[in-house]
Amino acid sequence: MTNPFFKNYGPLNIKDIYEVLEIKNVNFNKKIKIFDIVDLKSASNKDISFFHSNKYKSQASITKAAACITTKNLQYDLPNKCEKIIVENVLVSTAKVTGILYPDSINDDFDNSVKEISKTKFKKQVKYGKNVLIGSNVKIGKKCLIGHNTIIEKNVIIGDNCSIGSNTILRNTILGNHIKVLDNCVVGKKGFGFFPQNGNNYRFPQIGIVLINDYSEIGCGSTIDRGSISNTVIGKNTYLDNQIHIAHNVKIGDNCIIAGQVGFAGSSVLGDNVMIGGQAGISGHLKLGNNIKIGGGSGVIKDIPDNSKVMGYPAKDLKEFIKENK
Repeated sequence: MTNPFFKNYGPLNIKDIYEVLEIKNVNFNKKIKIFDIVDLKSASNKDISFFHSNKYKSQASITKAAACITTKNLQYDLPNKCEKIIVENVLVSTAKVTGILYPDSINDDFDNSVKEISKTKFKKQVKYGKNVLIGSNVKIGKKCLIGHNTIIEKNVIIGDNCSIGSNTILRNTILGNHIKVLDNCVVGKKGFGFFPQNGNNYRFPQIGIVLINDYSEIGCGSTIDRGSISNTVIGKNTYLDNQIHIAHNVKIGDNCIIAGQVGFAGSSVLGDNVMIGGQAGISGHLKLGNNIKIGGGSGVIKDIPDNSKVMGYPAKDLKEFIKENK
């Protein structure tokens, strides 16, 4: 369920892909049709994917994708049956293909479908404050609360017993049950994905969603970007303090506790039972294991194995940090 809210304009013939990328004079399997663009792990034989870093070599070797956008050097790590589309810049090329399949996902203008909640079907089933607006394609469960000046924009599903604070915006988001999103949060807007090219910034379409699982809490002033190709996910019973930023495609496990002003760059994955102190920074495309603790103010720039305790910049084993800073 990567993109339940954006219209897919596929399928495309593989020939269309080569034309969009302005690739000429190459041999390719003209019978291939592309129905969707998906990450390497999730791709089926009807999908196109992309492979731009050795970090994803293990996933590339077993992908089921019908075609994959990649580089000359990385192509040999893909299965023989996968059509290799060789480009100079994988991410820019992926953005172009995504934009053809999902043109509605590129911009994030305000939702002009919203109505005062008193004029919608939710007026009798939701307890709400003043000046609450609801967009199209919204579902809200039982016993929910919505605070003053909050906007539930189009494409949002809210489970039962949820509390949404005041001055908060939700879009392209699915909330489970018993979730609290506190005041002044923005959840489900597009991520910070673009590439400088020829003096302009080429925007990467963000076709994923934000998925927040049961019994979690999102602190005041936090921002959670929706996914680009995959989804941004918050696990069950995970608590975020105030003013936390979570970038696109980040996946946080169950029972995590994250203190204020922590920032996550895109596509990092956290295990279960992770504790992070305030003002720590997590770089992108990292894998952080289960049961780890990260000290406040730390800068995490590499993977961390299970059951570790780290601190400092760059973050290192806690005992080593204490020894060096006596």
